[in-house]
Amino acid sequence: QVRLAESGGGSVQARGSLRLSCVVSGYTASWYVMAMAWFRQAPGKEREWVGAIDSGRTLNYADSVTGRFTISKDNAKNTLYLQMNSLKPEDTAMYYCAAMRRTYYGLAPSSEYDYWGQGTQVTVSS
Repeated sequence: QVRLAESGGGSVQARGSLRLSCVVSGYTASWYVMAMAWFRQAPGKEREWVGAIDSGRTLNYADSVTGRFTISKDNAKNTLYLQMNSLKPEDTAMYYCAAMRRTYYGLAPSSEYDYWGQGTQVTVSS
């Protein structure tokens, strides 16, 4: 059973930084090519795609975070990261990481992701 565990959330002032981590356990044989993504959901709003890394390690980001957020994978630690800089109050949300069971190239809707973490809260004050 694959498990994803996010951490690193917290409260920060605008223009600050946070780094979120997502540790993958349970089935890591194909970790290197595992397609993963970050999503977020603010209270009263729909879940929003933040960015993704596909099986070819191509990175894509939502327009709202491009230039401020960076996704990376640490193969040795089976960990996905989301470095968030220049945070804004509108970045306040619960952040989730997600992973696919199969290899995938390109952008994918949330329905394609098989595994989800429990989320970590990020709160940005002005």
